Parts: sequence; C-alpha cells; structure tokens
Amino acid sequence: MTYNFPKEELFGITSQIRRAAVSIPSNIAEGAARNSKKEFSNYLSIALGSASELETQLIISKNLKYLTIESFNTIIEDLNKIQRMIGGLMKSIK
Repeated sequence: MTYNFPKEELFGITSQIRRAAVSIPSNIAEGAARNSKKEFSNYLSIALGSASELETQLIISKNLKYLTIESFNTIIEDLNKIQRMIGGLMKSIK
C-alpha cells in the first residue's frame, strides 16, 4: 500500500507505517514465547498500541490524499478486526 506514496515520504510516514505494521505481529510472537500470562498480556498491549499508532498514520495518509477512501476503508476494516482479535486474546488469557 505504501509503495505508491510520494518518494519524499520514504523516510517519513511510509517508514512509520511499515514499522508499526511489522510491530503488531512481532510483539504478539514475542509475548507468546514468554513464560507467563502477565508478560504475554503486556506484549499484547504493546501490539494493540502499535495497531492504534498504525490507525492514526493511516488517517493522516488519507487526509494527505496518499490513500483513496476505498483503500483506506478496506485497510481500516482489516485493522479493526485485528484490534478486536488482540483484545479478545487479552481477555482470554486473564
């Protein structure tokens, strides 16, 4: 999705979006490898924070017209599903 962003944004919002998107599953995986539910829950919380950060960056990208409304809506819908899944997982391990 960020491939078509302006080249001058490569080290700006493009990089931030990519890092936040990678951070979500990375934190889930790291937390799952921990030895306690409390640590796992903490990493899930960090993943949820990264998802919220990504959501904000996508809103900014839409407002800057780097994303079409259609693309934005599709991505946000998927991101919201991921956020709900992380929340459900957090509830299930408590």
